[in-house]
Amino acid sequence: MRAFAIVSVAAALLSGCAALDAKPAPAPAVRINENPYPSTYVRYPGVLTVVRHATVFTGDGQRIDNGTVVFGNGVIEAVGGPELASPAGAVEIDGTGKFVTPGIIDIHSHLGDYPSPGVEANSDGNEMTDPVHPDVWAEHSVWPQDPGFSRALVNGGVTTIQILPGSGNLFGGRSVVIKNVPGRTVQEMKFPGAPYGLKMACGENPKRVYGSKGKMPMTRMGNIALVRETFAQAVAYKRKWDDYYAHGGKMPDRDLAMDTLKGVLEGKILVQQHCYRADEMANMIDLSKEFGFHITAFHHAVEAYKIADLLRENDICAVMWADWYGFKMEAYDAIPQNIALVQNAGACAMVHSDDPNGIQRLNQAAAKAMAAGQRAGIPGLSEALAWEWLSRNPAKALGILDKTGTLTAGKMADVVLWNGDPFSTYSRPERVWIDGAEMYDANDPHRRPVSDFELGQPGEGDVK
Repeated sequence: MRAFAIVSVAAALLSGCAALDAKPAPAPAVRINENPYPSTYVRYPGVLTVVRHATVFTGDGQRIDNGTVVFGNGVIEAVGGPELASPAGAVEIDGTGKFVTPGIIDIHSHLGDYPSPGVEANSDGNEMTDPVHPDVWAEHSVWPQDPGFSRALVNGGVTTIQILPGSGNLFGGRSVVIKNVPGRTVQEMKFPGAPYGLKMACGENPKRVYGSKGKMPMTRMGNIALVRETFAQAVAYKRKWDDYYAHGGKMPDRDLAMDTLKGVLEGKILVQQHCYRADEMANMIDLSKEFGFHITAFHHAVEAYKIADLLRENDICAVMWADWYGFKMEAYDAIPQNIALVQNAGACAMVHSDDPNGIQRLNQAAAKAMAAGQRAGIPGLSEALAWEWLSRNPAKALGILDKTGTLTAGKMADVVLWNGDPFSTYSRPERVWIDGAEMYDANDPHRRPVSDFELGQPGEGDVK
């Protein structure tokens, strides 16, 4: 009995020591703010509107002759034929002889980061101090007063724009998607809910910029090696944060560059890759599989026609010009049938500008690409299909197709009324609505956005 008591006392003492030695529970994880610069966009006021008797391209391959489009409260309410009734109090517009389309989306622009006037003081698109700069964000360079925004709206019918950093670096930084409306800050223009993009580049630009400085990369193999090394670091960084969020404890040190790449690995940030040559696009597809991320789109992609099947199989869009080529070696193997051939292979094709003047004529670029494909005998090319290259497919590649890109009930009322066939060089936007608010009317000089910069500064006699 006494022995049992001694054992019991000893066990109690050991238990007490164990309790004293027990480690405290780790501190619970605290999530970092992944959206510290949120959109403050508020749509401009609009009125219930009906456009009748127009030819309608819906943006998803359909054409409606003598069509009707009804929109109000910021969204498309109905699209159909002449039988559609007008809601009470709606403003009716006669579209006879005219065309209605979704607003054009330019997925590749540098407006605001390289604004007009194009002077060194406003050249803010390339942080070419290191080839790896996923930490910079294009929106922190955007000048909202760039006159190019208004020109894209009134001359080109462009309602949504992705503004990208330049292509001097392997990792150029985050993009921003905006609604093409006047705003005092970029946050007032920022498209609500649009995912961020990561601008990456392969090919001549990074190796030329850094090879000339005697730094890596100076070759294409250097490009790939440095991208692989950077993503290997990102995978390790993500692993640390995943463990912290799962188990708590000491928060890992923040790295803003790795934060962006962690977002890419998680599928939250979309890779928008500058790449011309087919072989380099194929290399990047393999690299993306090695590290477990998805490339959303190859931009410029003048040799996309050579690997259209790979693009289709990997659900990667090709962002292309109609006929720009030959301005550097990697652009020499371009053909005018590129867009049509990618479309014919069942891959995601679209046009883009990469230029403050080209953004005003994207409808004409699509017309040239369509005509080149038709001359080559590529089947199925029509104006209704070609409009997908201007609105639906860019919306898909930006992750906003559920919100815009087609004239579909419930989507944002981003609408353009053209004074003639929009595939004609003689046609222009007559009226443009963004979220159902009329932003431009060719017949009303007061209905055109003009930035403070364009208005100019007062003379001495005007200062009070």
